[in-house]
Amino acid sequence: MTLIEFRDVSYVHPGGAAALSGVSLAVESGETVAVVGENGAGKTTLVRHTNGLLRPTSGSVTVGGVDTRKTTAAALSRRVGVAFQNPDHQIFSESVESEVTFAMKNFGFDDALVSRRLDWALNFFGLEEYRRSSPLVLSGGEKKRLTLACILAWDPEVVVLDEPTVGQDALQKEKLAQILGMLRSAGKTVILVSHDVEFLWPIQPRLVVMSGGRVVADGEMATIMSDRGLLEGARVTQPQLLRTYAGLSRRPARPFLDVLGARDWVSGLRPREGEG
Repeated sequence: MTLIEFRDVSYVHPGGAAALSGVSLAVESGETVAVVGENGAGKTTLVRHTNGLLRPTSGSVTVGGVDTRKTTAAALSRRVGVAFQNPDHQIFSESVESEVTFAMKNFGFDDALVSRRLDWALNFFGLEEYRRSSPLVLSGGEKKRLTLACILAWDPEVVVLDEPTVGQDALQKEKLAQILGMLRSAGKTVILVSHDVEFLWPIQPRLVVMSGGRVVADGEMATIMSDRGLLEGARVTQPQLLRTYAGLSRRPARPFLDVLGARDWVSGLRPREGEG
């Protein structure tokens, strides 16, 4: 079932600069979609149309069959949670605790549920020690985790993450990958905007490539990432594991999805003790 649909959407900033041009895109319920492209390609502008923060200059955007121009951003935000690229544009409360609970209280969650989800979010994202602290004391990476905690606490139908790995170490990236797996299992629709192709590669989402405010490719990540001409035109890098795979004279039928898979395959080529 189509959950989000862009129909020939163009968007022009108030100053006259065109950010989107004739974008048509459908996102199915339960899909995980990654949007990639160079800075200025229109990625963030695209996802800000999903919860009504921006409205198309022409064309239409529908969420659950509802035209975003005919409803409020508040109503859309209950269904679509967006974690901004810059968390300072999103955080405003006096404490970490009140930041996480703000949306849940606004959406009418009962106190017991708010308390349980607050505890889960703070513990899961390693923010419990800052419960009563101002978000201003957090590092950039911790603020990023706080915005994720806020969104997942209210459990929206669609989760939009704009550059979620920025400022995160390897451990936090692994935790984010686990979260994405959890969201997939729960049937959530996830849209990722990211330059981090190394993070995206093992996940193998549906891939949308943008350039100059247009969608220039849409399909399986393995297929698109194998098209070096397309990637060069859109200024998107190829994942290292795919480059390694392409450079092998002997290789498996499909590219390696992670380092462990590559290691196991290479190990299988080595002669066993006493052989060769």
